Amino acid sequence: MALNKKQFSELKELVDKLNKDRSWILEQLDKGSWPQFRPDLASMERELGQLLTRATEFIEENC
Repeated sequence: MALNKKQFSELKELVDKLNKDRSWILEQLDKGSWPQFRPDLASMERELGQLLTRATEFIEENC
């Protein structure tokens, strides 16, 4: 998958935004929000974190 500099920049921006959202979800879970959804949201947060880590590695390897 060949991406140009603008696409890499947009991808990095998206990853940064998603990482902020992931952090916000984790913060809310730590505060006790949505106890009925905690297991599902915690699982989603972990999977999103893994995806964002892989995306960041891809960006760093291909820039």
